[in-house]
Amino acid sequence: MANLKAIKNRINSIKSTQKITRAMKMVASAKVKKFENRVKASRPFTYELGKLFYRLLHSIDKIEAKTTNFKEPIYNFPVLLTEREIKNVGLLVITSNKGLAGAFNANLVRYTLKTIEMYKEKGIGCELFVIGQKGYSVLKRSCEEYGYKITQKYTNFSENPTSSQSLLVAKDMAKSFVNGDIDSMEIITTRFKNMMSYSVEKWDILPLDEIEEDYTNEEFTDMEVEPGLSSVMSELVPLFISSIIFQAMLESSASELASRMTAMSAACSNADEMIQKLTIEYNKVRQAIITQELTEIVGGSTVNK
Repeated sequence: MANLKAIKNRINSIKSTQKITRAMKMVASAKVKKFENRVKASRPFTYELGKLFYRLLHSIDKIEAKTTNFKEPIYNFPVLLTEREIKNVGLLVITSNKGLAGAFNANLVRYTLKTIEMYKEKGIGCELFVIGQKGYSVLKRSCEEYGYKITQKYTNFSENPTSSQSLLVAKDMAKSFVNGDIDSMEIITTRFKNMMSYSVEKWDILPLDEIEEDYTNEEFTDMEVEPGLSSVMSELVPLFISSIIFQAMLESSASELASRMTAMSAACSNADEMIQKLTIEYNKVRQAIITQELTEIVGGSTVNK
């Protein structure tokens, strides 16, 4: 027969855990609306910046590499915009630093490993740039099995993405691109849909022909560039790359909070069900003990007579 004290302790333990999950649900609910607004506000800017970028590219015949000394690789637009054979892919994987977000991180890691396998079958290598401790911890253990390299990790970013963070990532990826370590830039992230859902997606940054179809319906007119093509492009290209990364980070943060809110809501509901079942079991055991004691009392009095 189950011990009453053990059942009571388990009920109290579940109630304590439920307080934590309920608090986490409330925090996620309060934050997710703010992040949803940021995501929706930044999407038009990211699209219009890309549109401006492609409009400028359509206004010039050819970008030629010059011997100009750029202060950092990300400003070296002639190399960044030059198409070349893809031998190694640079994948930016955006996960979270915290857990208890349902299958959020697991879905991203699973999608990443499938993508790596796909490229491996084509004879293309992968180098990873990983944002988030959770994703880094899992992917680090699978390096040898899947044959990829983690070039850079970012586990100290706050949950509130900033443009400086996205620029830092963009600089690291651009450095690998200019040095010839990678031949393309791609992002594996989540696209926020609503409070209840998100989708895991792969976004292409470079080479440009991979994302040009996003603007095929646009009509571009020629532009006059002042003060000069080199000065404008050296500033526009870093802004273009970092803005896409920043948008991906915002989408990921909003999706993470929505996933955590849903997971904590489900945890609270499961805790209620478990408490209800354990309470019924507790009452049954207590009733059985009382019945047994009464039986023993009646039996004892019968023997004495």
